[in-house]
Amino acid sequence: MIDIVASGVLFDMDGTLVDSTAVVEATWTDFGHEHGVDPDEILAFSHGRQAIDTVRRFLPDLAADEQQRIVAALVARETAATDGILALPGAIAFVQRLAELGVPVALVTSAPRELAAGRMAAAGLDLPEAFVPSEDMERGKPHPEGYLRGAALLGVDPAHCVAFEDAPAGLESAVASGATTVVVGPLEAPVTVGLHRVSDYTGLSVERDGDAFRIRG
Repeated sequence: MIDIVASGVLFDMDGTLVDSTAVVEATWTDFGHEHGVDPDEILAFSHGRQAIDTVRRFLPDLAADEQQRIVAALVARETAATDGILALPGAIAFVQRLAELGVPVALVTSAPRELAAGRMAAAGLDLPEAFVPSEDMERGKPHPEGYLRGAALLGVDPAHCVAFEDAPAGLESAVASGATTVVVGPLEAPVTVGLHRVSDYTGLSVERDGDAFRIRG
């Protein structure tokens, strides 16, 4: 159960609003096989992080331009793969309710702009005007820069925002930004201790609360 009053909402994308698990796991599994790295180790690290950070982690000896070439190929593959991309249960209705009430919303994702736009569209979700893709971050998650930028785009103090996240790196980023952070899904990790949690968006309600908004569920 959650009962949170906030003035703005910050969303991660993959695993938080959009279920892209099959595409992501297939892409990184193939990457692991191609480069002789255990796919399970890659997936344990990569979730919630920018692709370049994962490539640098597992292929540190490659030249920077070769790392970037690999990332471009990975992103192109993921951008083209939209089959099976779905919104999490209740996400479409929840986002629509936020829009109806005029709640300021930002999307903060480790995905690049084109990939994020395609996945949101495939899942039936509108891309909010306030949008922080990987290109707009100098330091990716778990650094808080993305969520701080998202709150700034909304004109809302991060401490007055609620952030929805599902991955350790993203949760660390959201917590460090000062936002009230909600874990979406079943993740159990040191960073989730003491945080709010929802399994998905089914049953969440949003109502005005003075100059702010109250989210319950």
